[in-house]
Amino acid sequence: MKEIGEKLKETRESMGITIEEAAQDLKLRPSQIENIEEGNKDAFKDIFYLKMFIKNYSKYLGLDYDEMVEEFNEYLFDFTSKISIEDIKKAEREQKKKEKKIKTVKISSPYTIEKKQEKKVPKFLVVFGIIILVIILIYLIVVLFIKDDDEVSNTIVFSEGVEMHEFA
Repeated sequence: MKEIGEKLKETRESMGITIEEAAQDLKLRPSQIENIEEGNKDAFKDIFYLKMFIKNYSKYLGLDYDEMVEEFNEYLFDFTSKISIEDIKKAEREQKKKEKKIKTVKISSPYTIEKKQEKKVPKFLVVFGIIILVIILIYLIVVLFIKDDDEVSNTIVFSEGVEMHEFA
C-alpha cells in the first residue's frame, strides 16, 4: 500500500498539483489524499471506498488505473493471506457475539419501511363463510317465492277485474 501511495504522490508532485487542488477536483478531503499517499488504509472505513479512491486518483493523475487497482488487489491478497486461522476463528466468534447483541436491540430508521404482517384468515373459514352465505341466499329466495305463490293462491279474480282476497 505504501508503494501505491508513493507512486501517486510522486506523480502528483511532478505535475505540480497540490493536495488541496487534487482533493477539490476529486471531491475528497485533503486528509483522504494524504492518507492514500501515506498508505494508511486504516483511515478508511471500507476497503471498497479506498479502492475506488485509488482508481479515481490514478485516473485523475493520468496513470494506468487498472494497473494501480491490480496492485492494490495484490496488496489486499498479501495482507489478508497473512491472517492466521486462529485469528479468523476469533473474529468469527466476536462477530457472532455482536450479532447476538444486535438481535436483542432493534435498530430502526425513520426511512426504513417495515411491512406489517397481515393477519391471514384460514382458508376453511373463508369457505365456511361462503357456504353460509349461499345457504342464506337460497333460503331467502325460497321464502320469497313461496310467499308470492301463497298470495296468488289466496287471491280470487272476478270477471270485472275486481280482486277479492280470502282471509283465513
